[in-house]
Amino acid sequence: MSEHVLGQLPRRVDEQTFPSGVALFFLLIVTTTYVVNGMDRLLYPQLVPYINHQFGFSLVEGGLLSTIFTLGMGIGGVPAGYLIDHLSRKSGVIIGMAIYSLFTLTCAYSASFWDLAGYRILTGVGEAIQQAALYTLVGAFFYRSRCLAFGSLNFAYGIGAFLGPVVGMKAFAMSGEQWQWPLIIFGVAGFIVCAIFWAAVPKSFTEFRGAGKVADEVRENHLPQKLLTRNLILISIVNVMVGFSNFSYIGLYPTFLKSSLHYDAATAALCGGMYGIGAFMGIPAGYMSDRLNQRWIVIVAVLGTMIAGYLMFNVATAVWLQVVLSFLYGTFGSGFLFVNVYALSQRSVKKEFLGRASGIASSAHYLPAAFAGMLFGWLTTLLGWGDAGFILWILFPLISLVCMLLFKDSMINVLKR
Repeated sequence: MSEHVLGQLPRRVDEQTFPSGVALFFLLIVTTTYVVNGMDRLLYPQLVPYINHQFGFSLVEGGLLSTIFTLGMGIGGVPAGYLIDHLSRKSGVIIGMAIYSLFTLTCAYSASFWDLAGYRILTGVGEAIQQAALYTLVGAFFYRSRCLAFGSLNFAYGIGAFLGPVVGMKAFAMSGEQWQWPLIIFGVAGFIVCAIFWAAVPKSFTEFRGAGKVADEVRENHLPQKLLTRNLILISIVNVMVGFSNFSYIGLYPTFLKSSLHYDAATAALCGGMYGIGAFMGIPAGYMSDRLNQRWIVIVAVLGTMIAGYLMFNVATAVWLQVVLSFLYGTFGSGFLFVNVYALSQRSVKKEFLGRASGIASSAHYLPAAFAGMLFGWLTTLLGWGDAGFILWILFPLISLVCMLLFKDSMINVLKR
């Protein structure tokens, strides 16, 4: 494609339909829905020790319950992508939020391992539908600055990931250490934000379908006419490894701090919340990724998670070190890796496959992660926290590095300026 043709590409998609200020206002509301998602997701791991104590669950059972919601996300990801390619993205956000808010509430009324596991899986189904819809609508509308737009979603998720543990544990303390109350509060909050999104964001924003014929021509000449491209397969394998490591951390990191390092609930919540602060780096990560070579950004970020993850479970004992390492893990694992892996999944296919690529990205990231907490708990029972951490944060990420070395830059760089 000549420089003349590339020069005709619009710099901002939003200028074609909405003034910049209006588009950014809608984006703010969209990202607020993802704050609730982050709060909901990071709350439950803080409650694991207390739920385990009440029901008599083992570390393996507690770890499984902590991450099993990702089974629902993995199962729901691909079907959600197909639906979103053919139905309303706005409806996808609303239906997804309603489902996971409802089943967050019902978790508070669980009576056994099996009904709690079922409710957790169904919250994941709702999150899969919402996430696929959010990333598809944002990726389509802000296609030229897709990584930066995804970074704003990740920033919102980081806010939720920080507030979830901190606010949730305050609610837990104020309720007389009744673990059910934070779940009830967060479930109701989800319905409120869902209603705001429904009333305030028009379908002309959420259903935007592309930037015009020139952008289509660029894609037509540089991407294969199929869903399962070489790059999508490679980045999906990376996604599996990233999801497994991230959710091993999310699922049992608070339990590690409380049981191994003997931190109190508030200190463990602070350390866990720093992952969310690290996710704030999604915006600068997205800005860089729209301009630099994404393949090498992913490689550096994988190396960063390997170092931070290993040190957290093998070296650091001081609170300030855990705070710093948790922040760095959030920066690399969420701020850089999630944004780039999701963006590369979409940039690996033509625009008519965006919804399905988003669904595959969700399934790849979350389906194996459903068993991350259980595997981490099992490895810890056999080998201890340190050796289990070595397997999950040194050996598994090596697969990601190999895949990124095989990834073809030439198939995606034409879409970036």
